[in-house]
Amino acid sequence: MATEIIMPKLGLTMTEGTVYEWVKNEGDEVKKGDIVASINSEKLTADVDAPVDGTLIKIVVHEGEDAKCKDPIGYIGVTGEKVGKEEATAKVPAEAEAKDAKQDEQVQVNKQPVTVQQNNNDKGRVFVTPLARKIAAEKGFDYHQVKGTGGNGRVTRRDVENYVPTQQPAGASIVTHATAGVGLTGMRQIIAQRMMSSLQNTAQVTLQLKADITNLMSFRKDLQQKVNQPLVDGQLSLTTLVTKAVILALKDTPEMNAWYHDGQYEKVTAVNIGMAVAVANGLVVPVVKSADSMTLTELGRSLNTVITDAREGTLGSSAYSDGTFTISNLGKSGVEYFTPVINQPEIGILGVGTLLKELALGDDDQIKQLLKLPLSLTFDHQIIDGAPAADFLAKIVSYLEDPYTLIL
Repeated sequence: MATEIIMPKLGLTMTEGTVYEWVKNEGDEVKKGDIVASINSEKLTADVDAPVDGTLIKIVVHEGEDAKCKDPIGYIGVTGEKVGKEEATAKVPAEAEAKDAKQDEQVQVNKQPVTVQQNNNDKGRVFVTPLARKIAAEKGFDYHQVKGTGGNGRVTRRDVENYVPTQQPAGASIVTHATAGVGLTGMRQIIAQRMMSSLQNTAQVTLQLKADITNLMSFRKDLQQKVNQPLVDGQLSLTTLVTKAVILALKDTPEMNAWYHDGQYEKVTAVNIGMAVAVANGLVVPVVKSADSMTLTELGRSLNTVITDAREGTLGSSAYSDGTFTISNLGKSGVEYFTPVINQPEIGILGVGTLLKELALGDDDQIKQLLKLPLSLTFDHQIIDGAPAADFLAKIVSYLEDPYTLIL
């Protein structure tokens, strides 16, 4: 019996993925563990391995096409073997589209009703076949504006092909997370969709504060000089120390260490820190799991590993899921404050700016130089109010300004 190659589920919010490339072709022999395809989702391109030895006898989801998580995208078996489910999972050819539309007319884009200002359906829901959605994306059309002629007003391939866009007045276009990324491909399209989804489904507010890390940097330098062995694991890097301060603040404020997804709020016991990392073709967020149980050395080593592997593209797909809070550092870019976007289903993200030198008048009326670190906290106001969010940010600052607490 043929074995399914399934679309993996890489994160809590992932419902479907896009096949980016088939590395193997139909008829190719494969070994268990061989990379057969790569997919796009959750801000990254992930490899899909062959689950068994055999022959790739059928590809049912082709490059550029979508599949729901856990659905088969191909089959491995014996040459000539029949695939029992291939008709149910394959993309429907044009001549069978009408039959497919009738079977699928209850399927909605992204599993949610989409409300638009102009629609071909009185209930405000848009039904669209997968093929029609793909063609609309290729043509740069908003299929919400296409009049559907299928059952329940469903938009079909022919509707999209026959659609002539009308000129709209400035400001009249409608952008949703379902239409975001039109004209983009690969990771860039996934990032566009997730950023739009985050902004539309959360009430994001950003607070900003500077931490005086003058004592922290002196403390760091003093430790480096007194320790007899070389500190090569990044345990005293500013990134590691800021991460440690965030971990401690999250333990003090458990309501921030949580997920909010599909109307459900869930506190998470373990602190899993995501670290935004810029890569050649976009942005990824590898996660250090159970970071709250690590020493500074373990934390520094783990951060170095996931950041390096993410940049080199060698990090496993499981390392990008289950984050409970994210840190985004633009310090090397010279940015002071910015507005980081929440990485759903998390409810908070910390932006770290560039290190600043400021002059201040001391208690002895002498001018002294201080080192300040700008911090930007974006939080979901649906879950956290302004006062507790401000207290959380103040706790991070407090830990950074009292460096001995970071090693206790």
